Amino acid sequence: MKEKHTAATGTVCTPELFEYPAVKKRTVTASFTGGEVSSDGGITLLRQMDRRLGLTKALAQVLPDPRAPQRVEHSLLAMLRQRIYGLAAGYEDLNDHDTLRHDVAWQTAVERIQPLASSPTLCRLENRASREVAWNMHEVLLQQFIASQPQPPKELILDFDTTADQVHGAQAGAFFHAHYGDYCFLPLYVFCGEQLLVAALRPGNRRPARGSWAVLKFLVAALRAQWPKVKIVVRGDSGFARWRMLRWCEAHDVHYLIGFGKNSRLLAKSQRWINRAAKAFARTGQKQRIFGRIQYGAWSWDRPRRVLVKAEHTDKGSNPRFVVTNLEGEAQELYDEIYCARGEMENRIKEQQLGLFSDRTSCQSWWANQFRLLLSSFAYLLLERLRALALAGTELARAQVYTIRLKLLKIGAVVLRNSRRIRLLLSSSYPYQSLFSQATKVLHSG
Repeated sequence: MKEKHTAATGTVCTPELFEYPAVKKRTVTASFTGGEVSSDGGITLLRQMDRRLGLTKALAQVLPDPRAPQRVEHSLLAMLRQRIYGLAAGYEDLNDHDTLRHDVAWQTAVERIQPLASSPTLCRLENRASREVAWNMHEVLLQQFIASQPQPPKELILDFDTTADQVHGAQAGAFFHAHYGDYCFLPLYVFCGEQLLVAALRPGNRRPARGSWAVLKFLVAALRAQWPKVKIVVRGDSGFARWRMLRWCEAHDVHYLIGFGKNSRLLAKSQRWINRAAKAFARTGQKQRIFGRIQYGAWSWDRPRRVLVKAEHTDKGSNPRFVVTNLEGEAQELYDEIYCARGEMENRIKEQQLGLFSDRTSCQSWWANQFRLLLSSFAYLLLERLRALALAGTELARAQVYTIRLKLLKIGAVVLRNSRRIRLLLSSSYPYQSLFSQATKVLHSG
């Protein structure tokens, strides 16, 4: 904007005019004077997905709101929608909402006809977060997962993993982590397939298994209360190989496949497979993988346990891997078909961090940062359910969340609103019209 000073009216802001090279002798200019035009015409899909799940409504019912009702201008429900939809649509900063709040398409998605909440109002919402808020939000996540199952599942595989959430300030709970070489939080994630069950912020000096046992007990109790006969399998890397956790799993009929770090004793007990792989590679020059199993028990364990051995040898040398398990079956099948599938969880974590800004934990307050992590988690839930339900069988059935955002949410639209109706006139040249139409029809029929 340019400032124009007049004696009669004082300072008036006039839109800046952008000039570009001519096209076929026609001048080309641009200015932000289009009126009620939105670049997020597809935001209505998120609203429809949210209504089908009852997601933000369920959140608003369980989160405390200490404000005096007679003085509330922006309801808790409206602010939750505004923040979660904003993250899903790619707006990571609260400051973005100082402009977005006036976008009529956004007001429509949030189900208001007045400007939405400003960034200071949303900031106050974040800073009201507490342990109770985090607990209640996790319960909604779990209930959403349970409701998503059309019939009682025979087996559930729970993937546990941690990741580094780098920080750039003096946030509470930030510590230097030698493995990652930086100051960070170390949040714990639990997924079942592509569905998120837990996103717990933790200090950066925590070991991966710290607190995981309590999370596992909570999840097993809740899932077995719903489905008493369900088979539960826990997967994780070597950071979760703690014998007390394994013993608890055995005592409660929970199966596990947990990576286990190399040590001299494990290497000695599996030397025959390692030697076979090395000899086969020397003979053929091709990568070799030989599987076996041993009984192993560290001196601190209550008893020995079954450990799968993968003796791998490549042109870079020997690379043995170990997995402790109480599952029956062939070693290679357990390793390749069940254990290695846990790597897909890393893609889901990357979707949250890179696409939905779960690492935007820059608040000074611990619980405000946990709240931000969970808001990102609910944005992921909306897009994951959109992918699973509305985009099944389409070219976006396996797309990452940022691809879904680009192709389905970022649509230019002219918005017409009067006292009787709201019309979104989407761009006629939008290239994914049939895909958008199909997703809309699926959500309407649900």
